[in-house]
Amino acid sequence: MSAAADAVPVAVAATGRRPPRWSGAPLRIAGGATLPLLIFLAWELASHLGWVSAVFLPTPERTALALVEMLLHQNFLDDLVISLSIVLQGFAWGGGLGLLVGLACGLSRPVERLLGPTLDSVRQIPSIAWLPLIVLWVGIGPLAKVVVISKVVFFPVFLNTLQGVRGVPKLYADLGAVLTLSRLQLVRRVILPAAMPSILVGIRYGASLAWALIVVAEGLSGMQGIGYLIFRAQALLMTDQLLVCMVVIGLVGFTIDRLLRLLERRLLRWQQGFPGQ
Repeated sequence: MSAAADAVPVAVAATGRRPPRWSGAPLRIAGGATLPLLIFLAWELASHLGWVSAVFLPTPERTALALVEMLLHQNFLDDLVISLSIVLQGFAWGGGLGLLVGLACGLSRPVERLLGPTLDSVRQIPSIAWLPLIVLWVGIGPLAKVVVISKVVFFPVFLNTLQGVRGVPKLYADLGAVLTLSRLQLVRRVILPAAMPSILVGIRYGASLAWALIVVAEGLSGMQGIGYLIFRAQALLMTDQLLVCMVVIGLVGFTIDRLLRLLERRLLRWQQGFPGQ
């Protein structure tokens, strides 16, 4: 083993700190970009060599031109902003209610017995099955989609919050009693921090479901949004625009997830877990 390699553990032991996380960033980025580049290469070959008809798989160049056309002449950004706005509203309502109800049920057995059977029954009904009924009640405007997305976000956050609270070791609560913490102090200083890893998993999962569901909701009920554009492109056989929407959906979803991962790292910087090898 080289002297440089031997020096790393020595430096960690001496300073108590590991090298910065960004020290291996280029290698991580290269590793993460390998599969997308291979997929892009396969797309190039399949479209240019005629392995797939251009009607069903346009070339990347044609798809890029379609993106420019949509940006300049079809108000693509407006539709994207509309979709993001609906997702944000639904995520805020569903996530907030899921957190509050999950905490209430986790902290109180009587509340769980009161709400649990009803919530479990409602959870079994697919969110998209609620859409026709909600459209009948409030029309095909943004409110119907906000309600459906709120429902789909609510349950992951609720269940993970409930599980997180119930998963707090009893020793922590006993320690809070020894320190004579009030009920509110126990929840704020002990229960919430200990349950936070599970809560954040529910929030990340709920966000991914919300962004996925908006496509179906807008496609089935609405004349605006990126979901509507996808269904319109499919009906008119505009595959280039369909691919543009799919790529944008993937990139936006990836960005949302990365932002939530950054929030997770910041809130859980105290946690010492297995980092992987």
